[in-house]
Amino acid sequence: MPCDFKIKRRVEFSETDMAGIVHFSNFYRYMESAEHAFFRSLGFSIVTRQTDPPVGWPRVHASFDFKQPLRFEDEIEVHLLVAEKKSRSLTYVFKIRKVTEDGAIECATGRMTVVCVTKNADGRMSASPIPAELADLIELAPAELLAG
Repeated sequence: MPCDFKIKRRVEFSETDMAGIVHFSNFYRYMESAEHAFFRSLGFSIVTRQTDPPVGWPRVHASFDFKQPLRFEDEIEVHLLVAEKKSRSLTYVFKIRKVTEDGAIECATGRMTVVCVTKNADGRMSASPIPAELADLIELAPAELLAG
């Protein structure tokens, strides 16, 4: 069962600021792209219409710690790890690394918590249990992966 997932990509020029480094807001986009790809790898979409009732995944927490800058055309790896799985929420840890000939350099670590929700008849969202068909596919990452 999946507990982690990786995507690779290159930094685009439009993601950099006047100093030539990736603007901090783009790290959140990288995080979200990895989450969406993770869901697709499980056979679902982040807009989860395959369940009855359909569910959504609003963010209730997102943060980053930055260690090294990223620049235009850097190849990066975004590593998603499932840090916590509750009945109605998931918490991920993200490790963003620059891929070099000498290995990977950790540039940022992030954390995001999402809550599984359904829409009520009046359009309001309410937290609901993660559908079993999805929850059964997701497991927690081992402590050594989360720490290392």
